[in-house]
Amino acid sequence: MIYISLIALFVVYGICPTWLTRVSSFRVQKRVNGGVALTFDDGPDPIYTPQLLDLLKKYDVKATFFVIGSKAEKYPHLIQRMHKEGHTIGLHHYYHTSNWFLPPLVAEWELERSVRAIERITGSRPAYYRPPWGHINIWTLFMQKKYKIVMWTYILGDWNASLGVDRLYERLMRSIEDGAIIVLHDSGSTFGADQHAPQNMLQALERLLKTAHVKWVKI
Repeated sequence: MIYISLIALFVVYGICPTWLTRVSSFRVQKRVNGGVALTFDDGPDPIYTPQLLDLLKKYDVKATFFVIGSKAEKYPHLIQRMHKEGHTIGLHHYYHTSNWFLPPLVAEWELERSVRAIERITGSRPAYYRPPWGHINIWTLFMQKKYKIVMWTYILGDWNASLGVDRLYERLMRSIEDGAIIVLHDSGSTFGADQHAPQNMLQALERLLKTAHVKWVKI
């Protein structure tokens, strides 16, 4: 009986709120008003983030980075560079932890510690938040009002290196539509990701930026 109650609590606390945001835009942002938004999760990464910033600068594209607070503290120069070059910096927890397994006070701690880290580095307080894996819980959905929760229109599976450059490029091309928010990843060090997958992302993205005539916007 206790086991069934725990499962029911888990479903109500995490699964149901996440499902609600997947099938609707209730209390979350999934699109932008005009243009296409490139967003990058899981960084900063000492190898791939500098290459990505170089690429965005080359094509004069502004993007949005949802960064992990512990990595921001480890690589503050990359956060400073994002800020200096005009990109938006948002929150992606202090560690890459799922809201399904975090009680409200711990979820609040993850966010606030990340905010303090980014604010110390940039002097600006982040306003946007994307939960790792897009996992929402009741607290983040109904009671967290300090930050705008940003999800996505398209998530392309670029963390999987076996996808390859060509297939990722095809997915990117299919995702180009007015108002779309696209998720990519500039780090392969998180659970479930392939370490070298961002190299494929960089190649596919440069091919896209060379060929697609798009109004790129940041959130």
